[in-house]
Amino acid sequence: MPMAPSVAIAASKLPVSPLADTVAVASRGETRTCDVVVVGSGIGGLSCAGLLARYGEDVVVCESHDIAGGAAHGFEIKGYEFDSGPSLFSGLSSKGAQANPLAQVLDALGESVPCIQYDAWMCYLPEGDVLSKIGPDDFKDVLMKLCGPEAVEEWSRLLESIKPLSGAAMALPPAALRADPAVALTVLRFAPALFQTFAQGGPAAALGAGKLMGPFTQLLDDAQIKTPFLRNWCNLLAFLLSGVPADGTIAAEMVYMFGEWYKPGCMLEYPVGGVGALIDALVRGIEKHGGKLSLNSHVETVLVENGKAVGVQLRNGGTLRARKAVVSNASSWDTLKLLPEGSVPAEWRRERAGTPECGSFMHLHLGIDKKDLPEDLGIHHIVVNTWEGGVDGPQNIVLISVPSVLDPSLAPPGKHVLHAYTPGTEPYEIWEGLDRKSPEYRKLKEERSEVLWKAVEKALGPGFDRSKVEVSLIGTPLTHERYLRRHRGSYGPAIRAGQGSFPGPGTPIPGLYCCGDQTFPGIGVPAVAGSGVMVANTLAPVWEHWKLLDAIGL
Repeated sequence: MPMAPSVAIAASKLPVSPLADTVAVASRGETRTCDVVVVGSGIGGLSCAGLLARYGEDVVVCESHDIAGGAAHGFEIKGYEFDSGPSLFSGLSSKGAQANPLAQVLDALGESVPCIQYDAWMCYLPEGDVLSKIGPDDFKDVLMKLCGPEAVEEWSRLLESIKPLSGAAMALPPAALRADPAVALTVLRFAPALFQTFAQGGPAAALGAGKLMGPFTQLLDDAQIKTPFLRNWCNLLAFLLSGVPADGTIAAEMVYMFGEWYKPGCMLEYPVGGVGALIDALVRGIEKHGGKLSLNSHVETVLVENGKAVGVQLRNGGTLRARKAVVSNASSWDTLKLLPEGSVPAEWRRERAGTPECGSFMHLHLGIDKKDLPEDLGIHHIVVNTWEGGVDGPQNIVLISVPSVLDPSLAPPGKHVLHAYTPGTEPYEIWEGLDRKSPEYRKLKEERSEVLWKAVEKALGPGFDRSKVEVSLIGTPLTHERYLRRHRGSYGPAIRAGQGSFPGPGTPIPGLYCCGDQTFPGIGVPAVAGSGVMVANTLAPVWEHWKLLDAIGL
């Protein structure tokens, strides 16, 4: 079949969002001023900008491309509405302390996105094909089928041991966090809930709390989880959450996820309109409160004067000065490229540049006819080729999302929209230096995308015919690197629990902060939203922060 253009090329042909204010950024030779400049419109940057606008700051988001969202944007081709990145969500419709941090941001902005609920995904595992449901009991049926009663007993023991810890992990909402000494005051209001949680959990909660910042495997060992399949399953969940297996994933992340996914009545959610609807809601919230998003506004340099960040220099020759702060939503690796030589200590630069990194992606976006496909087709499918290859092994795992199963508006009548990808496991090295217009590049795209096609064929069954797809888009690590301005096309940092820590939003340059997946544990949507929340709170007076917590019921 003919090779398709990359996903991001297709996205770049979209018209500029009507929500974007392209007047906000200075043109060549012009200087404009605002309170805060946010570099990049990923979910972290938009969350930060939204709350800053809510706090009354004059904030401008500079986005290099002509569509907002970073890795989480949506785009349309021939009537098919594609998600570029994340597709698995929960807690978006929740309120209060246990809500997804992104939901807390939207709530603060007076925005929301309707969601469709579901409770299962299909798994194609070495042991067999199973429908995995969230909730406290349904997964036990899977374990009984694949492993027997001992595995069921171990799973029950694990859930019971995690229960008192999950309460502690959820008792302090990300919306309360700051990166300055005033955090003691905002966290103080949640002290009674934390105390009650530990009181109810007893000694087990107190002892386990000391392990929340260690690797999740410590909790697996404490619960005596020995069944190989269960260890592999927890490795898979940890990898999908953080980009590293269970022995490198902070226990607090997993405990939070277990508390969310394996409680009675829990449901997964898909936003109506796709991930693009979430981005649109964030942009609406920013502009509603007086902030601005400026697309096609590429930042070349962070301006540093007298040791302080005072604005940004744009590729078009314009200057945007910041009275209070500059916030980078670029990765640490890419933020370093924006900083003038000598503006930060050499040791700090080396540490950030040496942050261990996850691999990149192969993407396959398809527009297909639903004729001859299963009528009970589910939205999500996970293909694990082998456990021996490791959950982070190259091309060993393929994730597939068919969101039009739940939201038919994403595709033309009688059609489906599909996204398949290898989750941060594609080696950049085999692509490095290739000319994207060369026959070698096209050949490698065809070879490396074959694992995606085979996974799609497995998930959709014999009724799927790849020669009849109506839209076919293949993305590679070079796609990520070029169009997302992403260092080596990486999924994010591979910071392992016990071997390193996420550095938080601060930098050695006063007035310069960072948000995004390299500042807050988790590197998924909740983590990046939480990172943006923390920076916005840090820049706000503590009394305004308290008012915000009151406003969203915390």
